[in-house]
Amino acid sequence: MPLSRREFLSVLAAAAAAGFPLDREASAAQARSLYDVPRYGNVHLLHMTDCHAQLLPVYFREPSVNLGLGAAEGQLPHVVGAPLLKRLGLRPGSREAHAFTSLDFERLARRYGKVGGFAHLATLVQRLKASRPGALLLDGGDTWQGSATALWTQGQDMVEAAKLLGVDVMTGHWEFTYGMERVSQLVERELAGHIDFIAQNVKTADFGDPVFKPFVMKQVNGVDVAIIGQAFPYTPIANPRWLMPDWTFGIQEAELQRLVQQVREQGAQAVVLLSHNGMDVDLKLASRVSGIDVILGGHTHDGMPVPVTVRHEGGQTLVTNAGSNGKFLGVLDLDVRGKRVAGVRYRLLPVFADLLPADTRMATYIDKLREPYAAKLAQPLAVTEGLLWRRGNFNGSFDQLILDAMMDVRGAEIAFSPGFRWGTTLLPGETITREHLMDQTAITYPWCTLTEMSGEAIKTVLEDVADNLFNPDPYYQQGGDMVRVGGLTYTCDPRAAAGRRILDMRLAGTPIEAGKKYKVAGWAPVSEAARDSGPPIWEVVESWLAQHKTVAPRQLNQPRLLGVDGNPGLA
Repeated sequence: MPLSRREFLSVLAAAAAAGFPLDREASAAQARSLYDVPRYGNVHLLHMTDCHAQLLPVYFREPSVNLGLGAAEGQLPHVVGAPLLKRLGLRPGSREAHAFTSLDFERLARRYGKVGGFAHLATLVQRLKASRPGALLLDGGDTWQGSATALWTQGQDMVEAAKLLGVDVMTGHWEFTYGMERVSQLVERELAGHIDFIAQNVKTADFGDPVFKPFVMKQVNGVDVAIIGQAFPYTPIANPRWLMPDWTFGIQEAELQRLVQQVREQGAQAVVLLSHNGMDVDLKLASRVSGIDVILGGHTHDGMPVPVTVRHEGGQTLVTNAGSNGKFLGVLDLDVRGKRVAGVRYRLLPVFADLLPADTRMATYIDKLREPYAAKLAQPLAVTEGLLWRRGNFNGSFDQLILDAMMDVRGAEIAFSPGFRWGTTLLPGETITREHLMDQTAITYPWCTLTEMSGEAIKTVLEDVADNLFNPDPYYQQGGDMVRVGGLTYTCDPRAAAGRRILDMRLAGTPIEAGKKYKVAGWAPVSEAARDSGPPIWEVVESWLAQHKTVAPRQLNQPRLLGVDGNPGLA
């Protein structure tokens, strides 16, 4: 049963009295201030995205580098650190400052504790649904991937958790990396009758038929609300095409416009796009497709404390994104009158585990799920002396650990690691367990490759990924952050034209030669020809950790950046 407000506060007070780890700020009064969001309007949507299968509370460091260039410079989400606090009027060192920035991360993480966790998220969802009759919970995808148990159960653990959480509608991205057969099985057999999986832009490759429902019409307090799904449009580029050979993706802007008109003709009084495009793509899309009231976005893991309003010929569209790893829950209230949205209220709530008691049913489910794997997950591998994190345009310290391990174990001069945004954070002094390692590596194509590449080919790889990240047209930004590089140093000019952004590549101080061959390690190859081409990356890193036992702070192999001094996306 959902908790009433009185019960919710009573539980918090009892937790504090029993020694639940609440500091002086994290009192029942503070919880009420943070989570007691006044109801507004008549349509209520809760939004989560990119949890990456993290069922337990975690530490998660926000990026210190999220560069915006051209028209995006100085615009959310490309504002980080102190400039973001100033923009939002947040006090440095506060809970909210810790939630939305990487500033003073270690000290504040120890002070405020972990974030997320489905049992704590469930309590918050119940609390908000109790105060908002008819509220729907929307999931933007990247839910079934990102942990050991999700990989080992092929997403089954997260399907059951999402049903228990009360998810009503979802779309996808990393879900598709389990392959067409498994995704179809879960959608048709496990989600049916519980969760609507929607994606207007996923079609069959032969006749262009919809693979999933393109939208659902939900009635919320007498208001007809159309929710249209937009799966990650570049899935077969960013991930292996061979896992979904019979499906096509893409943005499909014209088809989306027709669909918006169709649902309006069918009586939709409000239209919501549940998107996994990424924030910048959604902003462009909002300027070109009319009739969408709100885009609830995902993919880029941007915790958007305030939405962006995009004005266009047809009116305006509100665009937001709800972060990642179960760290945030978006609360969208719409006041719909006369078949139009007359008013909007939005809050992005950080999910602090020490302020939200664990929901008993969800906690019991998680314990039961993890029991067969508990010893394997808890296996200690090493102790870290430095902060280990992954998130930002360039190398994070956990990325660097993976790169260093690949070069040492595989005997490579240079290493490449994908610019994945998922992966949890460890504080100095923590034990690195097998579970922590899998949080960074749990994918269905984990092979660690070793190849010889010419200097010219290495530059081509770096240029291609840099264009993917820094292309001025968001529709050409097709994946994660910059490829992480070990061994090799280089200079990057993000504002330069395609093919001219990567300069001064060196190995041990010596310039890289275009025609010379270098031994390069990598992992997560998307080519089918690379299947089983090397050991799984977790085996490589685990063997390296076994040799070291204590991991010294990593020296980040960051590129020298040109032309971005003063950019508010660089903390």
